Amino acid sequence: MKLILFGTLGCHLCDSAEQLMPHILTQDPSIFIERIDIAEQTQWQPQYAIKIPVLLHPQSLRELCWAFDRMAVISFIDELKHE
Repeated sequence: MKLILFGTLGCHLCDSAEQLMPHILTQDPSIFIERIDIAEQTQWQPQYAIKIPVLLHPQSLRELCWAFDRMAVISFIDELKHE
């Protein structure tokens, strides 16, 4: 399963979200998380600039917006698997 984590450098909330990802990946090796810096890929800025960090499932377009913790990410992934 592919997920996208939107964020940017210098965003302390994005740093917090980023720190959750290794824990998620070790629990489920079938998950791939692509990190996108919206400062570098400006096409994402209109949609995510004031919402980051955001975890997106590109296939369903479902989003998990901040504030989320490890358990919220795990629940989000479980919901996606059962759709």
